[in-house]
Amino acid sequence: MRGEARSFAAARKERTADTDRWLKDLFRTATDGDHVSLVAVGSLGRGEPAPGSDLDLVLLHNGRADVARIADRIWYPIWDAAIGLDHSVRTVEEAVSVARQDLKAVLGLIQARHVAGDPDLTRKAREAVLAEWRADSRRRLGELREAADQRAQVSGELAFLLEPDLKDGRGGLRDVQAMQAVAAAWVASAPGPRAREAYEFILDVRHALHVVTGRGTDRLVLQEQDAVAGVLGLLDAEALMRRLAEAGRTISHAFDATWRTVDRLVSGPAPRGRRPLADGVVEHGGEVVLARGVDPRKDPVLVLRAAAAAADSGLPLAPATVSVLAAQSPPMPVPWPEEARDALVSILGAGRAAVPVWEELDQAGILVKLLPDWERVRHRPQRNPIHRFTVDRHLIEAAANAASHTREVSRPDLLLIAALLHDVGKGWPGDHSATGEVVVRDIGTRIGLPPADVETLATVVRHHLLLPETATRRDLDDPVTIEKVAATVGSREVLDLLAALAVADGIATGPAAWNSWKAGLVADLVRRVRSVLAGSPRPSRRRSRPSRPRWPATAVERSAWSGERSRSSRPTGWGCCGAPRACCRPTGSWCARPRPRPPAPRR
Repeated sequence: MRGEARSFAAARKERTADTDRWLKDLFRTATDGDHVSLVAVGSLGRGEPAPGSDLDLVLLHNGRADVARIADRIWYPIWDAAIGLDHSVRTVEEAVSVARQDLKAVLGLIQARHVAGDPDLTRKAREAVLAEWRADSRRRLGELREAADQRAQVSGELAFLLEPDLKDGRGGLRDVQAMQAVAAAWVASAPGPRAREAYEFILDVRHALHVVTGRGTDRLVLQEQDAVAGVLGLLDAEALMRRLAEAGRTISHAFDATWRTVDRLVSGPAPRGRRPLADGVVEHGGEVVLARGVDPRKDPVLVLRAAAAAADSGLPLAPATVSVLAAQSPPMPVPWPEEARDALVSILGAGRAAVPVWEELDQAGILVKLLPDWERVRHRPQRNPIHRFTVDRHLIEAAANAASHTREVSRPDLLLIAALLHDVGKGWPGDHSATGEVVVRDIGTRIGLPPADVETLATVVRHHLLLPETATRRDLDDPVTIEKVAATVGSREVLDLLAALAVADGIATGPAAWNSWKAGLVADLVRRVRSVLAGSPRPSRRRSRPSRPRWPATAVERSAWSGERSRSSRPTGWGCCGAPRACCRPTGSWCARPRPRPPAPRR
């Protein structure tokens, strides 16, 4: 994680200790402690309570008759303090039975923490729940994954939302807790240090949100983001959301890796053997790994070649392989060799399979080494409801969409690269199309494109919004509009690249940015410009309808102008065009001749 932000980890520990002391005092006044145990679950059980967190408590007993009286002496002071309370009173056997059926209960008891009373009861309950969780891990992990998928479907992905749900969003707090539950089943390892660091940052954001709002909310709405950033010591809301996007994607990446491990366990051992995929790259155990004897320190292109093999085959890169490549790959020569550029195009040309591979390279820090300008757009929020993704994710999504349009252009390699870089200027101040043109010239030269290709790439990036903006904001029947677009694009090759990029960019942006209406307008514009570039005669402008009188129109006039009334039904005293007689003009304008004025009515 980057940047300096205030941490509330010490405050969470202090709140946990204070709450424990208070609960111990309540427990001591309620019972002598024999054969009764007070157990904390939820955020207090994990030692992570925020200012607005509720208390989740379980009172374990061995069948004492007075347990109801004991519970009342503990629960009522908590309610009197206006603190939210989720409570239950159970024997050890009842707790195990409930955990057997209720996923929320078992997740709480897996991480339960003894607070007061008989520690043997707490230990017996935890051990019994853990034993059943591990014994029935295949079924219970399926439940856990289904619950995670449902949360993601309802709450969306934390990293890409304008107003993310810090707890239930994909990449949020509950996903880390799910990974801890998988680790408790001895199926996969616990979240690593990067995921844990991201988790702590989200906890800090949640803590600051409770401080700002004064209530226990988990959704970070727009109007609170600047204040939360200030509490955390960050510059502004954009800095906060960028850090939050990075944390959410780190957790999502670790979450996906955890479930790949679970899937391998459930499906049984993978077939043995190694299947060659590329030079120095093989498939082993359903993952892409390095071949035996390959030294990544001697081959700077190996990292891109391995990524291209993973995208082409639809297989994940093995985490150990990614770590080795990130640590040992030498710097890529500048300009890039042709093999490296071909590997980059191969990754992007894989379509949807390129997205997880690109994310893997990004999480390992490989992308910013290959393309230093990528750091400017990495995890950058769009701050716009039209956009579904951060800038960097939008770019790889656009490239994945462009892969399905490569047959429509003469230079598919330039289309894929342009789709990947069309918004790279958003990392710089000013108009992102203009700054992107400057940045992409440097990147194009860096990756070894010929000067003519660099010029084409820069032109496409500079004008990547030309077609959709013209199609929706200008009169396509005006020959001047078509000729201006034709003069701007200059060639059929650039026009086709811009047309394919407009579709890929619009779909990657979201449904509010691309629909059949807009697609039809853009297609019409491309057809007209293509005709002009082919040397067809200049299209004549269609004759426009006459303008209406400048005074306010009556309902009858509006009806006549809209063609709703036939000429025979127009009232007398009106011209043949449907306007009042006084508005008629000589031939060549509205009417050939005015109608005669009707006689005045007799009084």
